[in-house]
Amino acid sequence: MDYVEIGQVISGFRERMTKLALFDPLYELQRKRQTDRQNKPIDFMELGLLTLLYFFEQKLMRNNKAGVKDLAEFLLKVTGIFIDLDEAGFEDLARQITQVFRPTTGKKRDFTFMNWESGVAEHIYISILKANAFDLKTNTQYYTLDEDGLELIFATKEFYTEFQLSIHQLVLRKQLEKGEFEGALRQINEMRIDVEALQERMVKLEHELKRNIVSEETFGRYKGLLEDIYLRLQMENEEFEELRQFVKETKDRVQAQTVRQVDQRPYELILRISNELEKVHGEHSVLFHQSMVLKSHALGAAQESLYYTGLDSFNFDQDIASLIFSTPLPPETMKGVIAPFLPVQETKMWSLLTVWAEQNLLEDSSGQERDDTFLEIGGDSEEYRYQTMQKKLYKLLMEQLLQLMEEQGCVELKSFIQRFEERESARLLGERAFYDFWIFLHQRSPLRALDQDKQQNEEQGTLLEDMYALLGNRCLVVIEQKEIIQVNDRFSIQNMLISWGEQDDNRT
Repeated sequence: MDYVEIGQVISGFRERMTKLALFDPLYELQRKRQTDRQNKPIDFMELGLLTLLYFFEQKLMRNNKAGVKDLAEFLLKVTGIFIDLDEAGFEDLARQITQVFRPTTGKKRDFTFMNWESGVAEHIYISILKANAFDLKTNTQYYTLDEDGLELIFATKEFYTEFQLSIHQLVLRKQLEKGEFEGALRQINEMRIDVEALQERMVKLEHELKRNIVSEETFGRYKGLLEDIYLRLQMENEEFEELRQFVKETKDRVQAQTVRQVDQRPYELILRISNELEKVHGEHSVLFHQSMVLKSHALGAAQESLYYTGLDSFNFDQDIASLIFSTPLPPETMKGVIAPFLPVQETKMWSLLTVWAEQNLLEDSSGQERDDTFLEIGGDSEEYRYQTMQKKLYKLLMEQLLQLMEEQGCVELKSFIQRFEERESARLLGERAFYDFWIFLHQRSPLRALDQDKQQNEEQGTLLEDMYALLGNRCLVVIEQKEIIQVNDRFSIQNMLISWGEQDDNRT
């Protein structure tokens, strides 16, 4: 057997075990045994990975308020058709998973192993989730991915290729926190490649906008795509601003440390990182501006192009004239074809003199002449019959009101309605005229019989004649109350207090 260098084989054994330790919470979830309401087993490991993806997306979307209930709602939407549990059941699942990723004690998970490179037993402490915020009003704890949680996500397949730049931004921040400046430089170079790739995609998208929008459906699809790109670039731009501030703080800290040290390399690296990050940020800002231009100008131009394409493709001679002259169409069909293209010119103007102009005689649908003048109340008209009925109703209500006032002195409308419901004429509570009577009393209060002459000048005919005659020389005062009376499903009216006013004997 060829000689094997043992030191090279087991070199970096601790780092490799650290990578494996990240998966320990998922294996612990896999060992859980639980069934749903149909006795189907629940795979906690898969739900654990869904949980990591959910919190990873919340971190990319810069949402700092994601708790157990939000996670339960996400799991219900994704797996609800396969796992038969109610909302409380999914909330219990979400709580169990978060407790595995972040123990209730608040301590990090302990992973023990033998480091065969050093020959001693070691402990690795991992933290997948960490507490992010707490809402005192709702007593809700919010969580976010910790560094090890990000490592675990990156160790799996990167599902979110469209968020590649956001992932590099998160990794860059973590490398700067650890002081891995050379790795941070490589990360910035990868970010530059991502920005260049996005620039190429934006150019292709602009060409596609001008070439492929041939219908409202494609226009709506590209509009939604541009809005998603704009929002993503906006979030990345905000992260760049925070990274710039973080690099500045790191540079000031490293500068203060290198003053007392001989090695100036860390400070030189952080200066390069700052310069390179500014270049990438500048290129990304141009890309962000380009997305705004596409979202506004290019999309509008594409919509106009779609409109004029429709106009250019329409040929009157071919689509209308040839159809009429070459095809034997019935007169009714021909009229329908031509009508949209021969509108009558209309001018929305009118003269004040037309109000007093002579009314024209018109014909109705039956062919009989009708006069379009204002209606007047005649002996045989419906209006006259309705007014006669209303006159009798007002007299009836006034008689009953005065009778009740003679017994009690003052009357509330509420009590009047209650007594009115017990009589044969209770059906009148469903008529509009019943409520018009009380509204009239309230508007004319105080009400006297000698006011009748003034009312006759305002009302047509002698609608109120009998009602006023019942008052004699007495006076009614109507005062509104705060209570609203719900008489039936159709009518409600404000309560009123009807009482006697001062009698004016000089006016009799």
